[in-house]
Amino acid sequence: TKPKAAIAHHDYITKVQQYLSLPSKDKKLAQMLQNLKWVPTEDVKHKNADSRLDSMSYDGCKPDETYLIQYTSGATGIPKPVIVTAGSAAHNVRTARKAYDLHPNSVIVSWLPQYHDCGLMFLLLTIVSGATCVLTSPAAFVNRPRLWIELITQFKATCTPVPSFTLPLVVKRGGVETGSSPINLWSLRNLIIINEPIYKASVEEFLHVFKPFGLNRSSISPSYGLAENCTFVSTAWRNDDNSGNSCFPVFPSHNKLLPIARLASEEEEEDMDIIVVNEHTHEPVDDGIEGEIWVSSPSNASGYLGHPFLTQDIFKGRLSNKVSRCFVRTGDIGIVKGEERFLFVTGRCAEVIKLPNGQDIHPHYIETAAYNSCPQFIRGGCLAAFDVSRMIVLVAEMQRSEKDNKILRNICERIRENVFENEKVDVGMVVLVKSGSVPKTTSGKIKRWAAKHDFLGGKMNALMELKFDNNGGFLRSSNGRGSYGEGEEGRAVIAEEKEEVVYSLSSAPWLARL
Repeated sequence: TKPKAAIAHHDYITKVQQYLSLPSKDKKLAQMLQNLKWVPTEDVKHKNADSRLDSMSYDGCKPDETYLIQYTSGATGIPKPVIVTAGSAAHNVRTARKAYDLHPNSVIVSWLPQYHDCGLMFLLLTIVSGATCVLTSPAAFVNRPRLWIELITQFKATCTPVPSFTLPLVVKRGGVETGSSPINLWSLRNLIIINEPIYKASVEEFLHVFKPFGLNRSSISPSYGLAENCTFVSTAWRNDDNSGNSCFPVFPSHNKLLPIARLASEEEEEDMDIIVVNEHTHEPVDDGIEGEIWVSSPSNASGYLGHPFLTQDIFKGRLSNKVSRCFVRTGDIGIVKGEERFLFVTGRCAEVIKLPNGQDIHPHYIETAAYNSCPQFIRGGCLAAFDVSRMIVLVAEMQRSEKDNKILRNICERIRENVFENEKVDVGMVVLVKSGSVPKTTSGKIKRWAAKHDFLGGKMNALMELKFDNNGGFLRSSNGRGSYGEGEEGRAVIAEEKEEVVYSLSSAPWLARL
């Protein structure tokens, strides 16, 4: 991005200076850091950063001027810098404020980091709506998940945005019955769930656990967004919706998932046009058929900084054989169902696994079935499924480093059996790895492309690798890392797959979302 200045805490600036004094520093990075003007946050607070500022007038960004360079998360490829103008940001904040009915009496609780696009968005929403925002750090939440519901209780929060993994994590580690402080969630009007896919079962489980503490099911707000549309795109229903959609006795669902938008209403979102198209022909698909989600709105970002060809491909999507406005191609796969035309995000174009029978499956279904086979041993949200030369590989993090081979082998067998029983999919190899081995984005999403790359390169901290034949028998089992691809045939497979991974790294055609 070639920045000219950086605002940071004094302690951080001191550490940067210490790094610059090291003999073993990265010379290119060091040069960039030295060229920056470093401004301590204390100086900004006390307005003594630069004496010339007092005599300067600043009227803010014009609508078409760049307001922010916002990086995609890197869930499906190397993070890319998105150019957001002041006009698109203003439209996005206005649309999100209206969707969640935020006003001066609203109280927002958030542990999302401010370098996360949704974390930043809710700071802007706080300012624009005149609301109150209570912040804590992601580390504080992960270390003690109960903190989140304690803050909602203490400050009578009306709104809180969280990634979908939050709900099962709080149910499992929230210490609902063990905490000393009381829990009361009656004030909550918008429990905003981001990071698709959003599983109905985990939401229902969370509602069941916290209903005795005042949680209303009408507060559940499954939502959708992406960096290429500034942040916000849609929410499935609104708390003040007169149609009663926010108070379903049974939430609408498709293939275990909750919807993230309702397309039946022409006024559902301000100027937000969402369509589902065939990703190859660029023609709209009928309801009930999966396709790529495209979004057109004044919130659309301008493109990727320094990537003109990718910008043209992603931000200038047009329907074939039809004069239409430009759409952002999200890279997400969606399907529209029912009279209300609910939109469900089912997966990502770049991650679809092609099965031997010609059908497609999204990897999160395999990962969910695998986790449910042994939840007492496997870390939730820390699994990655991908295909290697038409063989499905499932990598799963263990909660602890188990050394008993019989237990490890049994876990691998149960994973394969449960995936087949629930999804009718044969897993060819199960790899159990140490905690922290599966790559993730800063927002906690699985980087399956990076997991595949590490697997092919023998970089996984494997505790057990078990390869199955078509009948479920063992072809090979091993402990430790790097055993995949032994022999000439294995090396040839690795070479072929590495070439594919390197191509995906360089072109990175599909995008990362919230």
